[in-house]
Amino acid sequence: MKSATNPILEPMNPSSALVLVVEDEPDIATILENFLKKQGYRTERAADGETALALFRASHPDLVLLDIMLPKKDGIEVLKTIRREKQTPVIMLTARTEEIDKLLGLELGADDYVSKPFRPMEVMARVKAVLRRSYASTPFTELLRLGGIELDTLQTTVRVNGISLELTATEFRLLQHFMMYPGRTFSRADLLEATMPESSALERVIDVHIANLRRKLSELASGEFIQNIRGIGFRLKP
Repeated sequence: MKSATNPILEPMNPSSALVLVVEDEPDIATILENFLKKQGYRTERAADGETALALFRASHPDLVLLDIMLPKKDGIEVLKTIRREKQTPVIMLTARTEEIDKLLGLELGADDYVSKPFRPMEVMARVKAVLRRSYASTPFTELLRLGGIELDTLQTTVRVNGISLELTATEFRLLQHFMMYPGRTFSRADLLEATMPESSALERVIDVHIANLRRKLSELASGEFIQNIRGIGFRLKP
């Protein structure tokens, strides 16, 4: 999400974005880089977690393609560090379903997941989709307000009780969707379609993003903003 204090997420042309490819298998990394460059993206490559974080801090990529199984620091540790420092979009590359389960359990909030073996064009489609969600302008230009929450759909900023709140692109879209329909209950499938329509991520991925959104909201204001309606889904408390 764009923020005056986060230079990575200022407006840009998604087609010229810098993508950091973090993959320790040289053949896979080369294939991904070649396809990304054909699509007009710029790339950096890292083969281990420590190099990935060094390049992340030096190059300020617009998106990270991050494998889980890495030498020195694994992808989970890298993602934890990225999330502590920035809200840069991250797409995880995973070889096993158990790895996704572990990530979801940790509630780290990756923006999307791609399972190996994958088709390169599938990865390109996910990259385009995540960048589009992160940087595309929105058709809604007014401020949305609910209680102490103020969401500017044009500037893609959020303030809670006057204090700026940093959200990932998916968290921002979730909050925007809830605020457009306060009191309305949405299923996980509804929220996945509204915020991540191009993704084939599992529905429980939404639970992770909602948990992180709840936590961030609670750090600036008391009360339960997003309610879990048992057996149905979630709603923003009107």
